[in-house]
Amino acid sequence: MDRVETLSETAAVGTPDDMQRLWVPHRMVYVQDHHQPDRSDCPFCAAPARSDEDALIVARGETAYVLLNLFPYNTGHMLVCPYRHISQYDEATPEEVAEIGALTQTAMRVAREVLGCEGFNLGMNQGQIAGAGIAAHLHQHIVPRWASDANFFPIIAKTKALPQLLGDVRASIAAAWPVDPGPAA
Repeated sequence: MDRVETLSETAAVGTPDDMQRLWVPHRMVYVQDHHQPDRSDCPFCAAPARSDEDALIVARGETAYVLLNLFPYNTGHMLVCPYRHISQYDEATPEEVAEIGALTQTAMRVAREVLGCEGFNLGMNQGQIAGAGIAAHLHQHIVPRWASDANFFPIIAKTKALPQLLGDVRASIAAAWPVDPGPAA
C-alpha cells in the first residue's frame, strides 16, 4: 500500500513549494451566493442607492457617476454610467453625453495622479453581440495601462494579477477626485 505524506511531513507552513498562488480576497463576494445581486437586477441601477464604499463608486455627478469595475482588466479600471437605465449611446441626452465625457476626463487625470498610469483604453461595447457584459445599461470603460502591465498570466493561465484590492483603489481615487472637476487649465 502506498504511504500518503502529510503536509507536516513534507514541509513546514510557509515553506515555498512549486505551486503559484494569487491571493485575491475581494473575489470572495463571487463565491458566496448570498452576497451576489439577483441576476434580474441591473447592478448599475442598484449601485447609486448603496454607499460609495459598498458600490465602489468614486464620484457622483448630476446625470452620471463613476465606479470601479468588479471584474477589472487592470488596477483602477473604472466605468462611467448614466443614472438613467439606457442601453445605447445614441439614447443619451446631450447633458448625459457631456457629463460622461467630463467624468471620463477627470477619471483619467485622477488615475494618472494616483496610479501613475502611462496610458488608457477607453471604450463602450454597445449590445451583447459587441461584447457588453451588461448590455442593458450604458457604461464607458476607462482602463489604465502601464508599459509593464502585461505578462503571461492572461494568455497562459487565463488569470489577471491585480496588485491592489478594489476597496483600497476606490478609496485612493475617491480621495483624489476634485470637488469641481471643471476643464483642465
